[in-house]
Amino acid sequence: MTHDEPTKVAVALSDVRARVAAAAARANRDASTVRLVAVTKTIAVERLREALVAGAHDFGENYVQEWRGKADTLAEESATGAIAWHFVGRLQRNKVKYVVGRVALVHAIDSLELAEELANRAAARGVVQTGLVEVNVAGETTKAGFEVTEAVRALRKMQSLAGLRVAGFMTMPPPTENPDDSRGSFRALRELRDRAQNEVGVAFPELSMGMSGDFEVAIEEGATLVRVGTAIFGARVPREV
Repeated sequence: MTHDEPTKVAVALSDVRARVAAAAARANRDASTVRLVAVTKTIAVERLREALVAGAHDFGENYVQEWRGKADTLAEESATGAIAWHFVGRLQRNKVKYVVGRVALVHAIDSLELAEELANRAAARGVVQTGLVEVNVAGETTKAGFEVTEAVRALRKMQSLAGLRVAGFMTMPPPTENPDDSRGSFRALRELRDRAQNEVGVAFPELSMGMSGDFEVAIEEGATLVRVGTAIFGARVPREV
């Protein structure tokens, strides 16, 4: 590869962007209403930099320790706004102190206790942390998140927390080999969001749903944030425990 040739990451990123645009067009949406979050779990900083050079801006991490290392390495890019970090994994309450005020968005607020911890830590630092309510749309016993019937009630309680701004909702549908099988879950989250906006009287613009295997269906159903890792960076390296 010559210096001017695009990297594999850049080519893959371009392909994913084209797929995002095509899915948005099918839904009569402007592609600019969809943010592509490049999920870099287990991905080396060098490859993250390749995505950054290729124009990626939003990066998602699942583990606090791994994210902290990358954020420190890329502190200058974070400070200038070249990178917006998203915490997309399950966040333990004892790790909240590390992410508050340093990530643009916490995608998976899965309990009122976590919401309160985020709000308290943010208020203590004089900032407001933005996050999304995780909804277990399919009611899977193995997954975290609020049940659909509990989500709006929990959201109302979160609205009273001064250090937290809830911007919308997030979900992960059951795993499937057929992306269209996830359509019902994505549609249910969008309908829940619409109902919440009507009942609470506040706009919740963000819907974080869709990953490498189903992001196009998610966009067709209203996703504003898609969390894509494998389709950009290839197969992941197993994480050391």
